[in-house]
Amino acid sequence: MKVSGEEERLIEAFTDTLWLEQGLSDHTLAAYRSDLRGFARWLAARGGSLSSARRDQVLAYLGARMEEGARPRTSARLLSSLRRFYRYLVREGGLEEDPTARIDSPRLARDLPGTLTEAEVEALLDAPDLSDPLGLRDRTMLEFLYATGLRVSELVTLVLPQVNLNQGVVRVTGKGGKERLVPLGEEALHWLSRYLREGRPELVAPGRTDALFPSRRGRFMTRQTFWHAIRRHARRAGIERHLSPHTLRHSFATHLLNHGADLRVVQMLLGHTSLSTTQIYTHVARERLRALHQRHHPRG
Repeated sequence: MKVSGEEERLIEAFTDTLWLEQGLSDHTLAAYRSDLRGFARWLAARGGSLSSARRDQVLAYLGARMEEGARPRTSARLLSSLRRFYRYLVREGGLEEDPTARIDSPRLARDLPGTLTEAEVEALLDAPDLSDPLGLRDRTMLEFLYATGLRVSELVTLVLPQVNLNQGVVRVTGKGGKERLVPLGEEALHWLSRYLREGRPELVAPGRTDALFPSRRGRFMTRQTFWHAIRRHARRAGIERHLSPHTLRHSFATHLLNHGADLRVVQMLLGHTSLSTTQIYTHVARERLRALHQRHHPRG
């Protein structure tokens, strides 16, 4: 069933307001339109309309979508679209009561980040060809990631002055422009010193760029370029599982906790503003401990 002209104008007025007030992307606005048109068609087939929808109708629609196979995360996003739309109508005086006001969002299970075992990390670190300056650069970048837990975006934008070899730390500018000092550790310092001595001079002329890890063309490397390199080295290391750009960051945090690190220390190293963001790694570590218990305990 087609959306009526009046309701189409209502949806467009809502998305125009979102664009004007918040500058949302075309992709995000299109998602709002799709969600609202779907609800409008469902209501119209039952003699209702967007501007007169009731709480029980919103609940019935969400239930119908779930019966059709919608995942909890999809339902949560749909409810968020409807809630935002009806708050807009109430604010503009087009509706007295928000039909979504007393509807709770579906509880979503937090996705556990993928991690590598310590043996897999060792295999990945050993994969680059050290006879090639690019291979030495990649080995150093992998060591850097695993030693510090940096985001890939933080790694590829590092410049020489951010690293202090004497103190063994790197000064990182994270999200929101917040700075943190992260220790490198002996292994990472060893590979960084070797790379600065043997690898980087082969990749870029002195003074041409401050990029710590320049690309083949002597420029700052993109996240995508390094991600492709990680996947290439993972195949060479025989790692078949799916990797994400944050796999080494997740492994860094999980292995620290597995070896007894304090959660707040891991929080500071990762640059998380909230401890709750870091707590997901306790679940990863707990899963690892549970698997070890089941494998080795006589009654596991």
